[in-house]
Amino acid sequence: MRKERLIVPILAAIAIVWMAGQLLSSVLFERSLRQALEDLEARGEWRVTRTESSRGWLSSQGRLLLSPLLGRPWRLELTYRARHGILSTDVEGTLSPRLDTVLQRAVGEVTAASAPRWKGRYHTLSGRSELQLALAPFIIQQSGRELEVRGARLRLEGVFGDWRLRVRLDQLSLIDGVAQLTLGPTLLESRYTYIDDAYHFTQRDHLQVDSVALRYPAYAIQLAPLSLQSYMVLDESELRIKGELVMGDMMVPSEAPDTPLINGRIEMELSRLNADAIRQTIRRLRQEAAWGDTSLPMAEGLLSRLEPDLLQILSDSPRLDVSTVALNSPLLGIRVDADGALFFDARKLDQLSVTALDKTDERERWFERLDGDFMWHDAPTVTALWLGLPLGTRDLQFDVIRGSWRVNGRPLPELWPQ
Repeated sequence: MRKERLIVPILAAIAIVWMAGQLLSSVLFERSLRQALEDLEARGEWRVTRTESSRGWLSSQGRLLLSPLLGRPWRLELTYRARHGILSTDVEGTLSPRLDTVLQRAVGEVTAASAPRWKGRYHTLSGRSELQLALAPFIIQQSGRELEVRGARLRLEGVFGDWRLRVRLDQLSLIDGVAQLTLGPTLLESRYTYIDDAYHFTQRDHLQVDSVALRYPAYAIQLAPLSLQSYMVLDESELRIKGELVMGDMMVPSEAPDTPLINGRIEMELSRLNADAIRQTIRRLRQEAAWGDTSLPMAEGLLSRLEPDLLQILSDSPRLDVSTVALNSPLLGIRVDADGALFFDARKLDQLSVTALDKTDERERWFERLDGDFMWHDAPTVTALWLGLPLGTRDLQFDVIRGSWRVNGRPLPELWPQ
């Protein structure tokens, strides 16, 4: 009899624990979703709007709109339905692109079997999230041009402050009349780490394209593989961007089926971009997006209002370091082994104008702020001949002085007639 009396309290306790677990899972999922959307907006690139939201103990659902920060040339409409459990929440939904009227007329119709579906899971205790998306093949057609994507898969996973992205594209083909460009398979791997509001962040990206083919009736160009790596850091003082491009053999089968036209790699870094000015520009852009008309791609006079912040980004005299240029052309018999650096003179920035860069005089004023030097080691004899230097010259010193180029102390000759 005593055991029977304990059954009801035990069942009641289990029910209370279960309900509390469900409630906690729902609350933590909602908090994580809200934080993720705020962090996405903090990057200063996207506008995120939650148009529908229904929260409950057992399930939640809603609809999100993701679009560029300035204007809405396109939008991604994302629906989700979450089923809450004690230890995890399973989420699924659809993803649909929406184009504005002008872009819709320019791009044409997108044909697909159905709206892409995605699914994910949120782990209540660890706060870790996973998201997967598979795209069926689709085609975009416009005025005789055709873009075909033969399937893609996306996986996003991580926790607050540390996210990893992996995108796999089977093949992409762009056909324009008799010309055709084909890419793939293609793999993008990215890791993004940050602190609250993206005040500081680090992003690593690696893009690997197994093959690139450009075909015309008269000739074809093939490149395999192509690799691009980038490393971006925004810290207390500056934004630094480092990149490396690695090219496999580029072939022209109709001209030289067995000899590469070019291969090699290039590595460079851009630094000294003022961090506070970048953060201020992002804040100003978000204000403009909040005040302006969301149907316009850019509010009138925006560039003029942003000009002081954009110029301030250059206040620490940015520099471009080209640490490696290692290119080889077996077909032409030329090898390039070079390195160097380029500097921007940031004095009296108020004498420059961003809004007037479309004018020749203003562009020349910007070029006059550039100084630097580059060294081409062991240059081929024919290069010295082209530049009017003694045939025995092996090292070429290229100097940039107030935007003007000199080579081994001489003005760079005009290689192509105007």
